Amino acid sequence: MRLCNLERTGRILLISVFAVVLAVGCRSHRGDDETKSGPEVLYKRAHDSLDSQSFQEAIKLLEALQSRFPFSESARQARLDLIYAYYKIHATEQAVDAADTFVRENPANPRVDYALYMKGLIYFERQPNFIERYFNVDLSERAPVDSLKSFDAFAALIKRFPRSEYVVDARQRMIYLRNRLAAYELRVAQYYMRRGAYVGAINRAKYSVETYDGAPAIQPALAVLIDAYRALNMQDLAANAERVYKENYPTDVKKISKKKHWWSFY
Repeated sequence: MRLCNLERTGRILLISVFAVVLAVGCRSHRGDDETKSGPEVLYKRAHDSLDSQSFQEAIKLLEALQSRFPFSESARQARLDLIYAYYKIHATEQAVDAADTFVRENPANPRVDYALYMKGLIYFERQPNFIERYFNVDLSERAPVDSLKSFDAFAALIKRFPRSEYVVDARQRMIYLRNRLAAYELRVAQYYMRRGAYVGAINRAKYSVETYDGAPAIQPALAVLIDAYRALNMQDLAANAERVYKENYPTDVKKISKKKHWWSFY
């Protein structure tokens, strides 16, 4: 009787162990299926993850797709989706690298406009946060490295794809970036003026005027040019800068009076 009980117990244990192994094997198989399916199936799963905002899962699937089927059409689309997925989890460096890789490897692809737009947007959104804006931090005193990268990416988009659906938004963002970049150049020029480094002031003010036409900082930048040329006794150049100033800002001529260096109070 005891022997029968032992045999029954042994069979139960064996069945239990088999069931556990089978369950683990099934789960493992399902997990493998996620990354060992064909490119179309992998891409569909990744796209579903993007739609449900499961960005980490989408990245896992998209990376697997690129690794296993690098030359498939699905992999090419996966590279674009990876830019977006990295962007959504704030993985800036990976997102920019993915965008640059797509542009480099697919120069004739019509979706290059999207890659350039996303690159510009990624750097644009690395602008100072709301806390800095709330406390009125003077952003013009900070070197706008990300602003310049964003501006350049949007400019490349508009130049290469003037009819792209992203052009309108890119232009609007470039206006903001242009104003900030011009303001920074003005700050540097004014700093040089205070230090008596007139050649440096001329170079920065001139660059601002020539590069960021229409920005609010252009008016004071022209005033810096006038004062710097006068300080160096370059009267012809000073007169030319003054003429340009008067043509564009006729109601503010008093601001460039020789008796007042108003750039130091801007």
